[in-house]
Amino acid sequence: MPEEKISEQISLFGLDEPSELDDIKQKKQEQKNTKQSERKASNLPEVNVLPVKVYADLDELKAEAIACQKCGLAKTRTNVVVERGDRHAAIMIIGEAPGESEDETGLPFVGRSGQLLDKILTSVQFDPAQDVYVCNINKCRPPANRVPTEEEVTACKPYLLEQIRLVDPKIILLTGATAVKAITGDKRGISKIRGQWSQWEGRWIMPIFHPAYLLRMSSREEGSPKWLMWQDIKAVKEKYLEIKNELEGEIKSDVLDTDF
Repeated sequence: MPEEKISEQISLFGLDEPSELDDIKQKKQEQKNTKQSERKASNLPEVNVLPVKVYADLDELKAEAIACQKCGLAKTRTNVVVERGDRHAAIMIIGEAPGESEDETGLPFVGRSGQLLDKILTSVQFDPAQDVYVCNINKCRPPANRVPTEEEVTACKPYLLEQIRLVDPKIILLTGATAVKAITGDKRGISKIRGQWSQWEGRWIMPIFHPAYLLRMSSREEGSPKWLMWQDIKAVKEKYLEIKNELEGEIKSDVLDTDF
């Protein structure tokens, strides 16, 4: 029986609280403290994960990221890769981590996969320099382009969450399973969830194939990954225009209201 119920019943019948109850309470509290300590010890991260920090702007965030030493990737990187594109774009594209070309230049998606991403965007009249903001889950290249570890993602994720807040995109495209898992927690394969819209933190998100995966696929036939990517990017353009028209309608409505 819970301690509160015991005390309530004793008080209800006008009896003095027995001295044994104090001992019971003390032992339970000691057991609780021990379990909490063990739980904290077992959950200690293997990297120095700092609390989420609120940055004044993206320049401040970038400056701190460049000097970051929160995980072991700092020892092997050439450059910290933070961003490219328009900081006020309605569309944000999030990848996994920098590759060799990105590590050399300090810019995300500039290698072969980045060139393909730009072609995909321009196929529906998006300007890669003005219509999108591009970044990664991790800002430093993992050795041999391996998938970032959970600890590395955890260490770097606060930067990404602040990028999302500061850019404030209406649409987020998650390229590949690592990006999807980091943002939504969904562990399903990208083939099962690509092209599906959902809401996250008040924003539209869609998982899409990573361009690096598409580079390994030659077929453009119906049902192939490249064909599916074409369907997905057309849906993105449609959603973008839909949101744009809604925003323009709200602006016109506000102007009309101020005329009265």
